[in-house]
Amino acid sequence: MELSEAIYNRRSIRRYTDQIVDEGIIDEIIHAGMYAPSAANKQPWHFIVFSDLQTKAAVMDVHPHSSMLSHAQKAILVCLDENLQHDTGYGAVDCAAATQNMLLMAHALGLGACWIGVYPREQRMSALRKIFYLPDHITAFAIVSLGYPLQSKERPDRIIRERIHKEKW
Repeated sequence: MELSEAIYNRRSIRRYTDQIVDEGIIDEIIHAGMYAPSAANKQPWHFIVFSDLQTKAAVMDVHPHSSMLSHAQKAILVCLDENLQHDTGYGAVDCAAATQNMLLMAHALGLGACWIGVYPREQRMSALRKIFYLPDHITAFAIVSLGYPLQSKERPDRIIRERIHKEKW
């Protein structure tokens, strides 16, 4: 798949088939996340892969927009390591870049994926800290749900020329 195709055609997919996702594909997706740029190359991320039904149910109980986990074959919790970030605030940007890389790789490998926002919602971060037994210096940043897509979505036109400025506003 061409990079432009992955960027322009990737969509948030929330419905999945029952087809099992191979661990090798999950590794490729995480490796893509680890190749994201990060401030001062600190790479302040950790990843928790989960598929246990009880874990997914616990997450769905505390996150109001995570129902797609019920059919996702796998999910990845992207975590921010506060001790590794370059400076306050940079870690979230770094983890966002890692999450985007993972979404693009999932699409390129034929999977559907959805970014389930966690950070900066304190209630969600706190609840996930308990579910996943996160140490104090680790913050839940986002969840990526994964599976073979049961749906497809058309590419919308997102070009808004009025928001493109040259030289100054």
